[in-house]
Amino acid sequence: MKTAIVIGAGIGGIAAALRLSKKGYQVTVFESNKYPGGKLSAFSLGHYRFDAGPSLFTMPHYVNELFELHNEKASDFFTYQKKKIACKYFWEDHTQVTAYANPKLFLEEIQNKLGVKPEVLEKYLKRAKKKFDLAAPLFLEQSLHKFNGFLNIKTLRALINLRLYEINQNLHSVNAAQLKEPHLVQMYDRYATYNGSSPYQTPGIMTLVQHLEQEYGTFVPDGGMEQISRSLFELAKKKGITFHLGQRVNQILVENGKATGVKIKDQTLLADIVLSNMDVFPTYKNLLKEIQPPKRILAQESSSSAVIFYWGVKRIFDQLDLHNIFFSQDYKAEFEAIFNRKNPSDDFTVYVNITSKDVPTDAPNGGENWFVMINTPADYGQDWDQIKNELKEKTITKLNRILKVDLKALIQEEEVLTPPLIEQKTSSHLGALYGSSSNDKIAAFLRHPNFSSKIKNLYFCGGSVHPGGGIPLCLLSAKIATDLIP
Repeated sequence: MKTAIVIGAGIGGIAAALRLSKKGYQVTVFESNKYPGGKLSAFSLGHYRFDAGPSLFTMPHYVNELFELHNEKASDFFTYQKKKIACKYFWEDHTQVTAYANPKLFLEEIQNKLGVKPEVLEKYLKRAKKKFDLAAPLFLEQSLHKFNGFLNIKTLRALINLRLYEINQNLHSVNAAQLKEPHLVQMYDRYATYNGSSPYQTPGIMTLVQHLEQEYGTFVPDGGMEQISRSLFELAKKKGITFHLGQRVNQILVENGKATGVKIKDQTLLADIVLSNMDVFPTYKNLLKEIQPPKRILAQESSSSAVIFYWGVKRIFDQLDLHNIFFSQDYKAEFEAIFNRKNPSDDFTVYVNITSKDVPTDAPNGGENWFVMINTPADYGQDWDQIKNELKEKTITKLNRILKVDLKALIQEEEVLTPPLIEQKTSSHLGALYGSSSNDKIAAFLRHPNFSSKIKNLYFCGGSVHPGGGIPLCLLSAKIATDLIP
């Protein structure tokens, strides 16, 4: 029986293991943490449960697909609900917008609150859908680094229509030209943060992300986000995949230009295939020390990171929902600070995720579990103790002002995550949440491929490689990588 070793039990690694198992491989997964899921894990503070990382769940069919692949009923392992409200938006000028999942209600909300005619937004979203339909086969569903991948009708169609992708304009310019109304522009600019980029630099093709969320909706797993990785982990164990948690791989073995296995401490384990779900930078730095790394790829600008406050709050906020955004007043200055000055802006956007709105057991009666996230640069040696303290005070002041509350008095529990801690816990280079940024019009082609061009039988998946970060793209990276494996 053919054998495969997967390094890392993040969602991409588990998905790749499941796909390799289906192909007939005997799969062994090594994970340095004592738990599976990588960023998609959870922890508790007192009586409050928190998802540690990703908080947005879209395109659940990519998860269901893995159960169906193994002839299992997804609902036996994993259940979720579609949200009626995708997000609530708040501005300092007292404007508030509720993004309803129902298209009719959402268009009415935009017209009533922002004075934007429905046809303006409908035209914008129709254009975004067309981009997605054309671009997905080229940029999301196959390797960009195999020539034969371009030899099909869908790809040729995508290439012929390149002008529709608006790659020579940045996302903000596209949004400003088509939407005009400043609040609405800012709402759709924020989608650049879904892959850790700036709307003032990432190309206009990124409007396809908006389409994904509004076409497919947003969802919440019944057990919180951790349930995604946990359910796939249970499926993998059921299918005979072996997991070694708390075991760090020390080296990928290479002989005669071919990956032959891994070394764990002094133990050598051989395999026909080695697949790394680990961030590509530490993969080369720590596991492939004798191999010349792809310098141009690894020299790309890192994506943004974040400071995250996990707060157990002893009050129910009826005006909030699962996803809540409190915008900065100068969005451009916020991103210039992150990507140019490598520090958070003085005025910044705050994202508040509250899973207890939909998973009541995540907080005690009368309380809520707040996941409070501020976008920051990656870790370039900044004084993060000082930064996190300043961000906490400014965040509380901002939320107090908008929500008209004394938040500090309501915080019962607290944990803080900074970029250095993100790197420590997940091996993400510099604590960047999405690997490299997409602040370049050819960024998609500069991401590390899902295979090694120098080392046979070595493959890659996860948020640091093609097609990018976030749950759907990590799942797609596993598919792309394993489709390349015979």
